[in-house]
Amino acid sequence: MVVAQAGAADVSHNAPMDLEAARALLPVALEEARAGRAEGGIPIGAALFDAAGTLLGRGRNRRVQDDDPSTHAETAAFRAAGRQTTYLGTTMVTTLAPCWYCSGLIRQFGISRVVIGEARTFDGGQDWLAGHGVEVVVLDDAECRSLMREFIASEPGLWFEDIGEPPPNASRSGD
Repeated sequence: MVVAQAGAADVSHNAPMDLEAARALLPVALEEARAGRAEGGIPIGAALFDAAGTLLGRGRNRRVQDDDPSTHAETAAFRAAGRQTTYLGTTMVTTLAPCWYCSGLIRQFGISRVVIGEARTFDGGQDWLAGHGVEVVVLDDAECRSLMREFIASEPGLWFEDIGEPPPNASRSGD
């Protein structure tokens, strides 16, 4: 697991982000995650910030609400941010480690940093991102963990659908 080290608060990509600065960005993504759950969806939220810490876009997983398997929190925040001439120096904040689909988006567009609320429930592509030069900051936030634990306990089928894995003791089609 990749975790930021304490240091000077800096939201640019010139220096590693300290945990205090990273935590200051998390509330936007948490608000989105709570809203998604209140709508009957999956409680994952995200926000994209520029190098100065200005919010560019925010979003939540809307797979259930929109009946669209591609509407993940990170993709929704990215779309809400609109076109940027560059993503160098931007920070994607997400309540849960990004899946491979969202990790690909982060890598494809050169988003410099990912702040992850929690990665115990799902570790996604965080190590791959770090190996490709993306700064990864894992906060291990208690509220993010709680949102996911409660969701998975109440809707395990929906959770496994979201991460593209069969539930335990289930076989894939054609097996």
